[in-house]
Amino acid sequence: MRVHVVSDVHGNVEALARAGDGADALLVLGDLIDYVDYGNPAAGILGRVLGPDVSTRFAHLRTNGARSELVAYVRDAWSRVADADAVLEQAVREQYDRLFAAMTVPTYAIPGNVDLPRLWPEYERPGLNLPDGKVVTVGGLRIGFVGGVPLPPGQTVLSSGPWTPHLLPFEEYAATVRALDPVDVLCSHVPPSVAELAYDVVSRRPEAAAPALLDVVRRDRPRAALFGHVHQPLAPRARVGRTECVNVGHFRRTGVPYVLRW
Repeated sequence: MRVHVVSDVHGNVEALARAGDGADALLVLGDLIDYVDYGNPAAGILGRVLGPDVSTRFAHLRTNGARSELVAYVRDAWSRVADADAVLEQAVREQYDRLFAAMTVPTYAIPGNVDLPRLWPEYERPGLNLPDGKVVTVGGLRIGFVGGVPLPPGQTVLSSGPWTPHLLPFEEYAATVRALDPVDVLCSHVPPSVAELAYDVVSRRPEAAAPALLDVVRRDRPRAALFGHVHQPLAPRARVGRTECVNVGHFRRTGVPYVLRW
């Protein structure tokens, strides 16, 4: 059995269409949408709709500003767009139409923080499964899936206009993880709480990671824990007991899926 795994596609339709070549199945671990392009401020939804200056300022605040300052800035920028909700949703749908159509082998996909999961049921079809919060059997292997990003304990989601990232209350996320049946492979958008796996070279700070995922790794001792979300130069790995924890992100840049064989 050969399964390809990707995360952080961020609009790279061409690479996604090739990601399943030679595979029995494809696992997509979130962040399909290209919302902010840190390398090209004129690209991404933010750059195309609100302009490159807004995108550049967003990237600066993402790295150097307070969370509340970033949310307030983006909310104000979107407030100057007529019917911003409809404009944002149309831009997202245009990307999803192409991205979901590019998944041509049996695919299991979960949302990341840069996704609008409320739209995903419209794209579900035979061969395209949306197993967030579930354990499914693929080729005899039990694979658990958890999408989204947990907020720190006590924090709530702050809306930034029409765009609200897919962030979940800490305890709600943890309860979803704890409810998973035993797994042979754990797939999530964020990493388990292992320090070296959570440091992000773009934001230059630790990114969200989940203690509950680490608990499941210790509970089930799966052969692999696969995730994305964190921008790192060499997709580092770490072992927790027998479990290899692997960052399978960077797919937008590399176009190369991680290969899982058994």
